[in-house]
Amino acid sequence: MTIALSQRVRRIKPSPTLAVTARAARLKAEGRDVIGLGVGEPDFDTPAHIAAAGIAAIGAGFTRYTNADGIPELKDAIIAKFGRDNGLSYRRDQVLVSAGAKHTIFNLMQALLDGGDEVVIPAPYWVSYPDMALLADGVPVIVNAGPEQGYKITPAQLAAAITPRTRLFILNSPSNPTGAAYTRRELEALGAVLLRHPQVVIGTDDMYEHIWWGSEPFCSLVTACPRLYDRTVTINGVSKSYAMTGWRIGYCGGPLELVQAMATIQGQSTSNPSSISQKAAVAALNGDQSCVAEMNRAFKERHDFVVAGLNTLAGVSCLPGFGTFYAFADVSAAISNLGLADDNAFAEQLISTALVAVVPGSAFGAPGHIRLSFACSKATLELALERMRSMLGSALAPSRRARSRASP
Repeated sequence: MTIALSQRVRRIKPSPTLAVTARAARLKAEGRDVIGLGVGEPDFDTPAHIAAAGIAAIGAGFTRYTNADGIPELKDAIIAKFGRDNGLSYRRDQVLVSAGAKHTIFNLMQALLDGGDEVVIPAPYWVSYPDMALLADGVPVIVNAGPEQGYKITPAQLAAAITPRTRLFILNSPSNPTGAAYTRRELEALGAVLLRHPQVVIGTDDMYEHIWWGSEPFCSLVTACPRLYDRTVTINGVSKSYAMTGWRIGYCGGPLELVQAMATIQGQSTSNPSSISQKAAVAALNGDQSCVAEMNRAFKERHDFVVAGLNTLAGVSCLPGFGTFYAFADVSAAISNLGLADDNAFAEQLISTALVAVVPGSAFGAPGHIRLSFACSKATLELALERMRSMLGSALAPSRRARSRASP
């Protein structure tokens, strides 16, 4: 029997990052010594005081359903975090807790979009944004920003992309996959464009807020442009900053009517996020933040090492990032040198011959690139670069070195 799948599911593709991770795992199971640089997951354990809070929740029997939109204690911790870190004020009914920030963004698009509504998405983008828009019957409108502009779109590009059908603008800073980050002044300039289009809702994905080493403090869009508060959903989570990817807690603050609609969708799909994980997230947000700074120092050290190493490889150029734990390398010259068709073929040859798994840039809307996660030990990164050098060779001249860009 052939089962006819919905047109909705036929529009989308499996997550490329998860596919790369699964491929690396299969090769490892076959006995191949593969280095997996595909998954975006801290290699640190969840800090002990956070894990202890989850264990205590189990011991106390806090293992039943909670409110679908999150427990009051966690909402209060989120409200305090938004005030402390971002200068933003929300009430409990403006906050939604979900099973990861990915779930939050999915809820946002389902609550907001109708058929044909457009979603403006800067590229390079996180792989799931366009497919989430398609699942909500929306139309992804991709705005490309290459290395020559630091992988950041300009106000003129944003203005040109907005039409009467535009319903949502998604901004991720610092960016997965590039590590690029917008300065406060750049955010103010984008905000000035958005102020001219009151029909556009903004979703800011601030997941990597605390994995940050820019020369000025992190700034969220609505912090820079307070007049956009009434139509901005500020999205965050505990997965990256607190090494809690498996705990699956994301959250947002935003306009009451929209957040309540998102909560209704969640109530009819997944209901509440894990009760135990919510208690652990309270400990993460309210507790000692020194663990965040410690992990951030390690990520910055790895970033500097990887970016410098990539720029010594023949045909590779990598701009420095200002946050996240990804390096985004332009390998277009290396692809040409090897006589390969594209970045997908390059990534395939890299895993097949050098046993290094990376994600092709095409998955992020940036052909000719690859994304490497440096959320692993320095020894692992050293070995990965050695293997890549054995396949590519060393750069013959400094002409391919990373170009500079404005520092946030």
